[in-house]
Amino acid sequence: MLFSSYQFTFIFLPIVIMVYGLAHLHSARAGIVALMIASLSFYAAWKRVFLPLLIASIIVNYGLGLLIERSGRSRALTALGVALNLLVLGYFKYAAFVVGNVDHLVGTHLSFGQVVLPIGISFFTFQQIAYLVDVQRGEAAERDIISFTLFVSFFPHLIAGPLVHHAEMIPQFKNAKTQRHAVLVARGSAIAIAGLFKKVVLADSLAQFATPAFQHVDAGGSISASWAWMATLAYALQIYFDFSGYSDMAIGLALMFGIRLPVNFRSPYKARSIIEFWHCWHITLSRFLRDYLYIPLGGNRRGTPRRYLNVMATMLLGGLWHGAGWTFVIWGAIHGTCLLVNHGWRALRTQRPEPFQPCEMIPASVRRGVGWVATLAAVVVAWVFFRASTLHGARTMLSALFGSTPPGPGFAPPAIIRFGDLPWVLSAQTFWLVGVFVVGLGLGIAILLPNTAQLYRYREYRRGPDPNSLRLRWRPTLAWSAAVAGAFTFAVVGMWQRLEFLYFQF
Repeated sequence: MLFSSYQFTFIFLPIVIMVYGLAHLHSARAGIVALMIASLSFYAAWKRVFLPLLIASIIVNYGLGLLIERSGRSRALTALGVALNLLVLGYFKYAAFVVGNVDHLVGTHLSFGQVVLPIGISFFTFQQIAYLVDVQRGEAAERDIISFTLFVSFFPHLIAGPLVHHAEMIPQFKNAKTQRHAVLVARGSAIAIAGLFKKVVLADSLAQFATPAFQHVDAGGSISASWAWMATLAYALQIYFDFSGYSDMAIGLALMFGIRLPVNFRSPYKARSIIEFWHCWHITLSRFLRDYLYIPLGGNRRGTPRRYLNVMATMLLGGLWHGAGWTFVIWGAIHGTCLLVNHGWRALRTQRPEPFQPCEMIPASVRRGVGWVATLAAVVVAWVFFRASTLHGARTMLSALFGSTPPGPGFAPPAIIRFGDLPWVLSAQTFWLVGVFVVGLGLGIAILLPNTAQLYRYREYRRGPDPNSLRLRWRPTLAWSAAVAGAFTFAVVGMWQRLEFLYFQF
């Protein structure tokens, strides 16, 4: 069941809100039980055959948490729990990739068969690994199986995050508040609709300019530089609006039940360095990789060479987490290399002799502009490997980006594109011009407008000075209600496409 589907929007969600409200009037505990049943039902609506896998994972990790605490926080039990989780994840997500590479290297013809990836398995597996490690580090194990089940399966974040810690979620379930509930529902609804608009109106429209081009080069075709740049920029914006849209919907839906999820995006395409980019893009994954991979590897405590090795290892594994393919590994390597260069440059600037400061002679605004352009260019080029299904397709697209058109049939855009449910018949030239306009509009929205946390004063932006230079700020007023209703109308019209969120495949 997709957040951006009529079934979810007009059937599932209203029923869950009504049932939760009635149950919560009885007690907070009844509300938790209602949300747990709704979350498990939400997962079963995708493929019921995988619901037992989710439930088994929850029961095993719940029991392991208790055993780790009672055994004096045993490292062996923790290692066993982490290994079991990774084994399940590895079977479904990486076994076919490993077997395929063994076949290629050794020349064997092993057959692994077709394995369907359970939706959301990367997210709920990593959350439970973090839980076991936290218990081993000294946090109390959760003794309420209902609360633990809801922590893992809570439907707003179950499929594609944000990745959450049990310590920031379970207390909210147990201490659910009812005051100002109408305002919470209004704010949550507005945030969820903003996310739905990002996904259906922006991301799905951009997909029409990115998908055909990448499919063409993956199939062995060639592409010109102008088409390559348009398609690559379209995908860079598609994945931004698609995933940030999902995260916004998750935040908004959770807020409607009085639960606050962590912010996952803070305008990453405004970043002026690759370090800043990773502080703003998929923030909860960055936090997980830092706390449960980078720091255990030694972090920055064992000298500069080891620190750089840890950064690269973290990014390589972060790339592999996104998908079982060499294109994802290369994507992680590109970001790892950029991070090393960024850290090295910062170290050089702080360690050079004081009189020798040529960079300081350049105006700060120019330095910031150059940093932004360089960062955005690196991120956009790296997305080629993330999007391409084959190494050949990635190489073809990169060659075209930098002015070389390899041999092969040229790219011919589709004659028909759709905005909402209306088909438009376009010539190739008009298709390209429309694509440039849509890409420019998306880039302007991503760079010039405030992000969701700023616009809706969510979490860290609820107090203090307003960081939003445009002074746009959501309020429960008639004007904002009309704007939100308009965005919702546009989104509902575009729901017919039923395109999955991109991160569902990870």
